[in-house]
Amino acid sequence: MPSSQFAQKERYRYLNGFGSYHESEAIEGALPVGANSPQKPPYGLYAEKLSGTAFTAPRHENQQTWMYRILPTCGHANFEPREHSTYNTNPENKPYEKIHHIPNQLRWDPFDMDETVDWVHSLHLVAGAGDPTMKTGLGMYIYAAGKDMDAHEAFYSADGDFLIVPQHGVLDIQTEFGHIFVRPNEICVIPRGVKYRVTLPEGPVRGYILELYQGHFTLPELGPIGSNGLANARDFQAPVAAFEEDTSSTWHILCKFAGHLFSAKQTHTPFDVVAWHGNYYPYKYDLGRFNTIGTISYDHPDPSIFTVLTAQSDHPGTAIADFVIFPPRWLVAEDTFRPPWYHRNTMSEFMGLIQGEYDAKTAGGFQPAGASLHNVMAGHGPDAATHKKASEADLKPAKVGAGSMAFMFESCLMVGVTDWGLRKCKKVQEDYNAESWEPLKPRFKRPEKKSE
Repeated sequence: MPSSQFAQKERYRYLNGFGSYHESEAIEGALPVGANSPQKPPYGLYAEKLSGTAFTAPRHENQQTWMYRILPTCGHANFEPREHSTYNTNPENKPYEKIHHIPNQLRWDPFDMDETVDWVHSLHLVAGAGDPTMKTGLGMYIYAAGKDMDAHEAFYSADGDFLIVPQHGVLDIQTEFGHIFVRPNEICVIPRGVKYRVTLPEGPVRGYILELYQGHFTLPELGPIGSNGLANARDFQAPVAAFEEDTSSTWHILCKFAGHLFSAKQTHTPFDVVAWHGNYYPYKYDLGRFNTIGTISYDHPDPSIFTVLTAQSDHPGTAIADFVIFPPRWLVAEDTFRPPWYHRNTMSEFMGLIQGEYDAKTAGGFQPAGASLHNVMAGHGPDAATHKKASEADLKPAKVGAGSMAFMFESCLMVGVTDWGLRKCKKVQEDYNAESWEPLKPRFKRPEKKSE
């Protein structure tokens, strides 16, 4: 069956379909019929609209959801700065921390687990480009948490959409729309502005996040592939409505705004949405369901053939962010160097490894929970050991990546690295080039001169 075999059993039910217009109600009849904002919504609920795009965005791009909740979101005290001198995830405009734009190839050892912090305080910006205040660019994070968020605490980012890639441990995410259970080899997208709370039912967690400041993720165009393939729309899952009734407890709403953390108090739960309908909601996807497309004749295709989600710039075919995976797959190309070729790219490539061994890096330096960054025009490709092995391999049909899942955050932007990513985390491999490519030897041989 084309799906992942998870160690943890699914906890919740979902609605299926990517970009679909869904509706869900936890109490039958809670959704108004034929109107979005009636004078008196059913059961005394309040109607509230959540817009992920401008009201006047083209119909095919417009994203919005109507919620029917016990109390509206606006009922809270003022937001106040929280940990303002130390909590800053803005990749530009850091008064105490510099972004480093460097051409070197970078690779990180596995990032440490941290059992002392919750989800919000586990976020470490490794690299990024742009500015969330201008809704341009993206941020690339590592998260590593060991504690549940407080029982009366919720978080949202006003800066962008979170694409969450778990590497270790499971996330039980309570959102305004309902519950999502996310395991390694699944991904989850939490759109800008959606409030949620993260608990860790099986202990410490670790993984990667791409925060998209600009636009939203879509499925890539399939072109000559046809109507199905890669990530199929039917395999994306959105939560069903589930609500709490609490109008007396003190809640703290944490907000990431322009990279800084703010907090506001309110006397009601944010998870009080009894029903909703729309096309702006969180969702998850099992990477094991990806329908891999590849050559059945010769040459290694461009890695774009492995794109799960994309966020396009204003220039079609050029992405602010692509999420690309390298799953288990068959290689059958004849007379072909089968791993990815050596290349330099106008795009930036940040790679991570969820599990197993990536087939283009077999020398051991690229490990699960580690990462690499090959910035704009930085040369990269298979390490010397992989090149030697692939150059001498018997070209029979072979399955690569069994038990493995590598991924890439790719962007047209030149990505800068934070002080934390370059120095404070103490995970940068100083011998990356020396181990990977400096051992490559010249193989060129001039043709023998013909005798007179």
